[in-house]
Amino acid sequence: MTRKIIIDTDPGQDDAVAILLALASPEEVEVLGITAVAGNVPLELTVRNARIVCELAGRRDVAVHAGCDRPMGRDLVTAEYIHGKTGLDGPVLPEPTMPLQEAHAVEFIIDTLRAQPEGSVTLCPLGPLTNIATAFQRAPEIVARVQEIVLMGGAYFEVGNVTPAAEFNIYVDPEAAEIVFKSGVPITVMPLDVTHKALTTRPRIEAFRDLGTDVGRAVAEWTDFFERFDMEKYGSEGGPLHDPCVIAYLIKPQLFSGRHVNVEIETQSDLTRGMTVADWWGVTDRAPNAMFMGDVDADGFFDLLTGRLARL
Repeated sequence: MTRKIIIDTDPGQDDAVAILLALASPEEVEVLGITAVAGNVPLELTVRNARIVCELAGRRDVAVHAGCDRPMGRDLVTAEYIHGKTGLDGPVLPEPTMPLQEAHAVEFIIDTLRAQPEGSVTLCPLGPLTNIATAFQRAPEIVARVQEIVLMGGAYFEVGNVTPAAEFNIYVDPEAAEIVFKSGVPITVMPLDVTHKALTTRPRIEAFRDLGTDVGRAVAEWTDFFERFDMEKYGSEGGPLHDPCVIAYLIKPQLFSGRHVNVEIETQSDLTRGMTVADWWGVTDRAPNAMFMGDVDADGFFDLLTGRLARL
């Protein structure tokens, strides 16, 4: 069955690739809309970038909504040092001309969940969880209407990438993450433990470029730019493609494996703010609340990604 999804995102090169993968996979996912949130770069850029990606894919019909421009209770932390000043540094792409929807992203999420059959919409957050948590707070009745949340965020063995303890998306708005993880909605998590196994090696990037299309060239240039930071930081042979793991899971879940565990979000400690405390070994009596993925078939993931991008 085709999954109806809302992509909540802060593009970001890897977010852009995730959006393209979704738009190239109509048999498995129907994108009801894209909601932008402040994260990798400020909101005015994430909104711009989401529309650039839709136009690159030839999908001016996709509704893009601007959401929250700051976390629920903290100052915004951004990541231009990774993504560049625009968030999509790398290729030179035209400014978007498709319209931005009038409705706020939170209103769109609420109205869509109310209008669709109960349990028929999957939320796909690729950035901080501010829009999702705000929607849950404003309209608590929609929580029960969500089929599943599949998100990129957190870590266990890999620990943090923005602090020693925390992954960026959760760190930016831990209060929002706490609301989402305590919501009772079925949650599947793509943490750094998975995404750091999906590395953009040189042959994989050249496979994008060899598609010979505008999409293939853009993805190759995005990953050329994006991977430099992680290669220098970790000494790896490439950079992780975090966010496309969310969409790949919806298309081909057998690529991933993990455990259903309890995950709590640290919001109080200055040292461990935003840490995803995952009870991987079951040492507490806390009830499992998330499928926390631990492994990915990286070759299968990149075969899927390259094959689907070839459609655009």
